[in-house]
Amino acid sequence: MSTPSFTTFLTVLRKELRDFARDRRTFLMALLMAPLMYPLMMLGMGKLIEAKMSTQLEKPLEIPIVGAMHAPNLVAWLATQDIRAKPAPKDLVAAIRNQDEDVALVIAPNFGEEWRAGRPAKVEIVADTTRSNAAVPIERLRAALNGYSRQAGALRLVARGINPSLVQSVAVTQRDVATPEAKQGRLISIVLPLILVIFAFMGGANLTMDVTAGERERQSLEPLLVTPVSRGVLVSGKMAAAGLIGVASVILTLLSFKLSAALSTSAMASSLDVSFPAIARMLLVLAPMVLIGTALLTFIAAGAKSMKEAQSHMVWLMLMPMVPSYALMAYPLKDQDLWQYAVPFLAQNQMLVKATRGENASAEQWAVYLVCALGLALVLWLAAIWRYRQEKLAISA
Repeated sequence: MSTPSFTTFLTVLRKELRDFARDRRTFLMALLMAPLMYPLMMLGMGKLIEAKMSTQLEKPLEIPIVGAMHAPNLVAWLATQDIRAKPAPKDLVAAIRNQDEDVALVIAPNFGEEWRAGRPAKVEIVADTTRSNAAVPIERLRAALNGYSRQAGALRLVARGINPSLVQSVAVTQRDVATPEAKQGRLISIVLPLILVIFAFMGGANLTMDVTAGERERQSLEPLLVTPVSRGVLVSGKMAAAGLIGVASVILTLLSFKLSAALSTSAMASSLDVSFPAIARMLLVLAPMVLIGTALLTFIAAGAKSMKEAQSHMVWLMLMPMVPSYALMAYPLKDQDLWQYAVPFLAQNQMLVKATRGENASAEQWAVYLVCALGLALVLWLAAIWRYRQEKLAISA
């Protein structure tokens, strides 16, 4: 870029930033909304999850038991595991479907007969597995029943003079090689990348739409286009202003992530890697996404005749970063394949997941990601310049 073009670029950049900063409320909302929302979302979510888990795991669990008189010893055993019986409602299935009860236990009428005959005595867990609130109570009840079954079976063998270990032909153990950061950050590794990618992708949306569709609606774009300024320099200046706002918002968001994780007392947040090298890696991942979002929004908003028309695209644009996250929930991918790091949004998700798990991406993964992400940003930048060179852009609504 020549010296006159660079001077013009800086002039456009300063002009757009100065105009945008005049509207203090919009400027602060664009710059500070993401940094303020993140601690509220993540810390609040962590507190709610910990409160729910402590409530369901530590407090006594009261469940309806149908046929408790048929297995008094079993009911007494469950009470030692903090699972207490209470009267069952008349319509047990309806109560569970209406979420009046999370889980219930039905003991077969012939439980005693089967027990005394040495045959498996039947009990039935009644629950709605599609309810997330029922997951922990179901597992608590199932674990207690399995423990009772193992203990009773071992006592039966001992009474017959048989070593209970003889029925266990294979001793199965499990060694978990996951790092502490990966264990504690399983939920955050799903939610955090999605939030950060959305904030980065839409970080400069307000300024981008204002300097394109907004100027066209205010009929201030046509005088700007008739000036002897290269359209490429003009677009670059506008995009640089929006990109600076987006990058500044991402930096503040990452700093709020570091601060909230450092101040949080929850194990989930305190186990995350919030060192400055980790924050720098996240910023390197998100910076190309800011460029991609700014260039794409510039291309789209430049074709809109009003702010209302430009804002109508926000719905599907907000959905774009969500698609890979939902796809990964249904079909998880291993991170050995390099092609993932060339796919927009999926690449950012995978790179951020590595950062939240305390892992380092390889040099090949970084190279593929940066080349493809910056290449896509370049293509969209050229497309925005092409859109600005169209004469119909100067026609106001």
